[in-house]
Amino acid sequence: MAPARNGWPLMGRNETALVPQRGSSSSHFAGTGTVLAFDFGEKFTGVAVGESSIGVAHPLGLIIAKGSAARMDETAALVAEWKPGFLVVGLPLSMDGAEHELTRRCRRFARQLEARFRLPVELVDERLSSAAAEEALRAAGKGGRKHKLRAHQVSAQIILQSYFDDPGST
Repeated sequence: MAPARNGWPLMGRNETALVPQRGSSSSHFAGTGTVLAFDFGEKFTGVAVGESSIGVAHPLGLIIAKGSAARMDETAALVAEWKPGFLVVGLPLSMDGAEHELTRRCRRFARQLEARFRLPVELVDERLSSAAAEEALRAAGKGGRKHKLRAHQVSAQIILQSYFDDPGST
């Protein structure tokens, strides 16, 4: 895989736009196309990419940005390169489903994405995605401090895969 001009690895992409399902009361999207997903964090935001027609997600990278403007600039580069039909953002909730400060910041991030890129944004419950990502990395022999930053992008992959596997659960 050759790196793109911005350092992100290039993967095959399908630039077909997604369209809302007609006659559906839900906000889910049908069709084929690229989807970007984000595991939002104050310091690190994991990114995954997937193809909705085959329903497979892959970890893509990590945004390490100081402040929301820098994070949004990195996101803009990804959106320009991958041309997604819609975006998925993991929504951090407490185990009892209660919202907290990071939930509010994440909702704000999702609103900013929708406004800036004029793309639909799906929020997906991300409870236990970080723990699942760390376990998957340990199982692959990539656990521990040396590989800690990989957990964010694997978490984004898990969030996107959960959306593909059960889009009605968002």
